[in-house]
Amino acid sequence: MAVSNPVDTNIRLVFSAGVNEEGKPLYKGRTYGNIKINADNDQIFRAAQAIASLSANPLFAIERVDRSEISE
Repeated sequence: MAVSNPVDTNIRLVFSAGVNEEGKPLYKGRTYGNIKINADNDQIFRAAQAIASLSANPLFAIERVDRSEISE
C-alpha cells in the first residue's frame, strides 16, 4: 500500500493589484517557504496576515501548499 510522507509546506499570498484596461481584476502572488510541516491552519493564517500587513496592496487570498512524497 502506498504511503504519503510530507516533504514541505509553503504559503502563497495573493494580493489585489488593481484592474486592467478591460476592468478585470489583477492579482499578484508571493510564495513563502520554510513553513513548519506540522503548523496548523490557524498559525499559518495569523502568520500570513502579519506578512500581508506589510504590503501596500490588499490581501485577496491565502493558500497553503503542501507537498508530499508517495512511496510503498
